[in-house]
Amino acid sequence: MSDITVYSTSWCCDCRRAKCFLRERGIPYREVNIDDDSAAEAIVLQVNNGKRKVPMIGIEGRYFSLSPFDPYKFAEELKIPLNK
Repeated sequence: MSDITVYSTSWCCDCRRAKCFLRERGIPYREVNIDDDSAAEAIVLQVNNGKRKVPMIGIEGRYFSLSPFDPYKFAEELKIPLNK
């Protein structure tokens, strides 16, 4: 699987759900907290038309928002089975 970046914040429950989804399936990812990284925040704002929507996932040069968290959409985007 390609490198996955999870753009998140520490206070976001949907971000925690997305990271848990990946961990439970043994899928490695890199987390970037947009509260601590202004360049990452700028990417989130650009992709989401000025909105600070997290979690946002970066994979294979494309981005998609998971706000609200949707495990079905996440599994489909990653091309993996929904269940572990």
